[in-house]
Amino acid sequence: MRALHPIAGVVGMATIATFWLSTVVTEAFGGPTTLLALKTAILWGLLLLVPALAVTGATGFCMGGRSTHPRIMAKRHRMPVIALNGLLVLVPCAVFLQARAAAGDFGGTFALVQGIELLAGAVNLTLMGLSIRDGISLTRRFARARASI
Repeated sequence: MRALHPIAGVVGMATIATFWLSTVVTEAFGGPTTLLALKTAILWGLLLLVPALAVTGATGFCMGGRSTHPRIMAKRHRMPVIALNGLLVLVPCAVFLQARAAAGDFGGTFALVQGIELLAGAVNLTLMGLSIRDGISLTRRFARARASI
């Protein structure tokens, strides 16, 4: 479980970062065909992202137990925000944007939802980055404690 948690977390964060960066590059330099391919790939990528985040949350919850350590508490408070942002904003945006791209409709509504998706993705990347930072700090702390025993 101690190995699975960081692997799943990094896979989740890397997947979101890939979606985010690919979107920015495609919006800046790609055409409608490229944008449709990307939006379709992102939908398929959710098959990797959603389980990775679920595993991250479940293993983190199990490892954190009832701890009241401030870094564990911070991670525990971030996870619902990350999950809700993903399920209520990012996934619906991804579905909507792919459908609009498939219809060739890249108008104002597409741009607005794309902006919302990029903002929500940036929020999740920030929160996940903070959680990874805290996890690394906790790992080092526990390693030092074990070494002194």
